[in-house]
Amino acid sequence: MIVEADDRLLVGAARRGDLEAFDVLVRRHQAPVYRLALRMLGSEADAEDAAQEAFVQAWRSLERFRGDSAFATWMYRIVTNRCLNALAARRPVEGLTDRYPEPAGDPAEVAERRARLRAVADGVLTLPPEQRAALVLREFQGLSYEEVAQVLGVSLAAVKGRIHRARLRLIEVIAGWE
Repeated sequence: MIVEADDRLLVGAARRGDLEAFDVLVRRHQAPVYRLALRMLGSEADAEDAAQEAFVQAWRSLERFRGDSAFATWMYRIVTNRCLNALAARRPVEGLTDRYPEPAGDPAEVAERRARLRAVADGVLTLPPEQRAALVLREFQGLSYEEVAQVLGVSLAAVKGRIHRARLRLIEVIAGWE
């Protein structure tokens, strides 16, 4: 609640032209916005571009932000739309990089976990964009089903259906890996 209140105050100040307030919003939300874009697009360069463009669009559209949702939810919607547009324009050609924390333990188990994570990441990139967006927002960004519906501008039933189909597809991909 405090973060939301702080975001609302910062949004108000940014609307009045306070660049420092908007800078605080960017710093506060840039990591989750970037992670969402990376999981959607599968390319660090494309994710950086999408995140940066999303914040530029947010700055330009700040007057239209009604405050019906949290600033973070609004940013997720902007970057998700950017990513969906990018995916519609082309298919990703490079996968996610191996930036997983270095787990401790038996090297064979570590290698197996890393390979399984790679299979899941690659599987996510094979999903249709609308399924990918719903799954990434729910499972990787931690949004509730209702928040995902709000970000994507679809019904709760549509979100649940998309996530269900995405999970089924990932199970197929992972079963093929094993």
